[in-house]
Amino acid sequence: MSLDQLIKKCKKQDAKAQEQLYRLYGSKLFSICLKYSNNYASAEDTLQDAFITIFDKIEQYKSKGSFEGWIKRITINTALQKYRKQKVFEIIGEDQIEEVELEIDEDSVSLDYLLEIIQQLPDRYRLVFNLYVLDGYSHKEIAEMLTISIGTSKSNLARARNILKEKIETNHEPRVQSIEG
Repeated sequence: MSLDQLIKKCKKQDAKAQEQLYRLYGSKLFSICLKYSNNYASAEDTLQDAFITIFDKIEQYKSKGSFEGWIKRITINTALQKYRKQKVFEIIGEDQIEEVELEIDEDSVSLDYLLEIIQQLPDRYRLVFNLYVLDGYSHKEIAEMLTISIGTSKSNLARARNILKEKIETNHEPRVQSIEG
């Protein structure tokens, strides 16, 4: 069955089509949920909420643009809604922002370790870091999505980078490669 056929059936509330759509996109969307959640259980809840929204709003999808992009946007917005309600952001003036460059030696820091320490960031820093660095949103877009100022977005990104840099420098032992003869 093609994606267009699957979407049409989902618009008609076909449970088997919904299950198939879930199987098709569940793992991709779950990885997004993990990026924006502070633990596995929260990511599972976010994924569940995202699919409920996707199935509720699938009628609004008009086959213009990428369907995957559309459901990813819903998933990110679902994750962000939790944090908007919690008021996890502190307002910072742009004059208080210190730019931090974060360069990572890919040979000495594993992706798993990097994802682990990103997930440990405080919510406000993790959300801005993920949106800016991993998903490519601008500070203006992030400010609108999270209902914060552009300065707060920039500040939270700088602080996230600073925390990550510190953790990488102090807590990570570089991988040692052994040479066996």
